[in-house]
Amino acid sequence: MRCPNQLFLTNKYFGVVLPNTWQYYSASTLNLSTITHRIIKISNSCHLGSSHCLVFNDEDKLGKRWMEFQGINNWDGLLDPLDDDLRGEILRYGEFVEAAYGCFDFDTSSATYATCRYPKRSMLMQRGLGRSGYKVVKNLHATCAVQMPRWLEKFPNLKSPQSSWIGYVAVCDDMDEIARLGRRDIVIAYRGTVTYSEWLENLRVTLTCLPDDMSPNENNKPMVQSGLLSMYTTKIEGHMPSLQETIREEIISILNNYSDEYSLSITITGHSLGAALATLTAYDVTTKFNNLPMVTVLSFGGPRVGNKSFRYQLEKNGTKVLRIVNSDDPITKVPGIVIDDDDVAHRGDAMVARLPSWLDKYMEDAPWVYAEVGKELKLSSKDSIRKGSVAKCHDLKTYLYLVNNFVSSSTCPLRATVRNYSFRLYLRNTI
Repeated sequence: MRCPNQLFLTNKYFGVVLPNTWQYYSASTLNLSTITHRIIKISNSCHLGSSHCLVFNDEDKLGKRWMEFQGINNWDGLLDPLDDDLRGEILRYGEFVEAAYGCFDFDTSSATYATCRYPKRSMLMQRGLGRSGYKVVKNLHATCAVQMPRWLEKFPNLKSPQSSWIGYVAVCDDMDEIARLGRRDIVIAYRGTVTYSEWLENLRVTLTCLPDDMSPNENNKPMVQSGLLSMYTTKIEGHMPSLQETIREEIISILNNYSDEYSLSITITGHSLGAALATLTAYDVTTKFNNLPMVTVLSFGGPRVGNKSFRYQLEKNGTKVLRIVNSDDPITKVPGIVIDDDDVAHRGDAMVARLPSWLDKYMEDAPWVYAEVGKELKLSSKDSIRKGSVAKCHDLKTYLYLVNNFVSSSTCPLRATVRNYSFRLYLRNTI
């Protein structure tokens, strides 16, 4: 197929041709026109002389296959090699997580430190997602139970508010986008760890039992990481509701507003700490509420969350979880250990230890024995990032770049351009 190096349209098809060395795309990066946010597929390589280009194709495949991409069949046959339409969806949700980082006020000298920098009505527009078709309907805050030492008050750069803005809820309200997606989609997006209080909560890694209203089966003992549960359930009386209370209130509002719609989805996404919160949020809402629409988690670089009973209940509730994992990212291998976990053992995870079945049963309720959840899209940055660069291996930008360029594990793990100097230069300039 030969193609012009320009935006082109027909009555059934439109696309954009770009050089094969382009960085991972976003509406803000392309900045083309009101229709470019609908680009979802990478297809049909073409040649212009000796150069290569990529054609982006937007047909009605997404609307017809959206349940597949949301995990109705556990992404069977879509991950290795990675389906191009699913790739586009993963990158699209990754942009919502990027927006959560971009909206956060990182300036510790500012009076608005740890809050959202923008009002809800302009939040997505400010982060280049003004044409995404979504609007923000709720800000989300997480509160830490750990108290920072008083002596840290003498060091302004180390201050850490007890409660911080951590993400948002957005609803797709553009009819064209709803038609393209095949349903109305609700996104819950979380950023990762930022404040010192959150880091301290991350260090509380022992498993703890879930409260009664999150543990419906008395015969099982769902447990999750202590610090994670604390951030999800802690509130400041008379000042700040817990993240759990806010989420539950918003789910009730969503069900009241859209319960009569035939096609509806809830997609919960996040990076690092946000990935763990996304999984816990999905567990909570699917345990608390009946007759929910399809609930899917897309997590980037997330740590482990809970034990086998937690995973069992998550699966019983019908929640679909896709974990995007960089095998060179140590955060995805902590906290705790995984013992005799068949879902992980077949992947050759070095953290898995084989024990006799009787001992395995005895160890299930130990406060440090975790279980992996969901389906895994396994990536690797080892050919592109020097050893010891943990921050770059874990960074969300690295994850999105790897997703965009992943081919398959058996043939060519990444497109050839990712291995060259330009990829390393890209990482150095953006992280």
